Amino acid sequence: MSEYRIGSGWDSHVFVAGRPLWLGGQRLEHPSGLAGHSDGDVLLHAICDALLGAIAAGDIGSHFSSSDPRWRDAASSQFVRHALGLTQQAGWSIVNLDANLILDHPRLEPIRAQLRGSVAALLDIAEERVSLKAKTPEGLATADAAIAQVTILLQRIAIPSVID
Repeated sequence: MSEYRIGSGWDSHVFVAGRPLWLGGQRLEHPSGLAGHSDGDVLLHAICDALLGAIAAGDIGSHFSSSDPRWRDAASSQFVRHALGLTQQAGWSIVNLDANLILDHPRLEPIRAQLRGSVAALLDIAEERVSLKAKTPEGLATADAAIAQVTILLQRIAIPSVID
């Protein structure tokens, strides 16, 4: 019998001038980027929280404090690699990832395949296991922000060994 866990992640950042836009580990051409202590990549932050949540290992802030200068402008891919490593050490593998990006701009359709490929490569899973959907924030008064929601399904691959 297989054992499964589900993790959920959510993040949001406002757009600000003078910063590069990072999304899904990709630097995108855009007139503004997302505010944040790190690179502000809302999609990768939500993925990190989903992984950490699924293994009950806290959240991104408990591993990478925004008050720690080491993480100033850090690539969010570092955070995801850390969370993925903890997930694997705990004996779990990713079955699939389902993400919603809620933003007015940039339009997701022209870059969806690029973002799916980037996320799949970072997580070392097949692209077919990564779903990325776009929604607009109609009626939410958040046109100046990007929001990401992520759900991850994990499957037990091994019982972690206990070291005394």
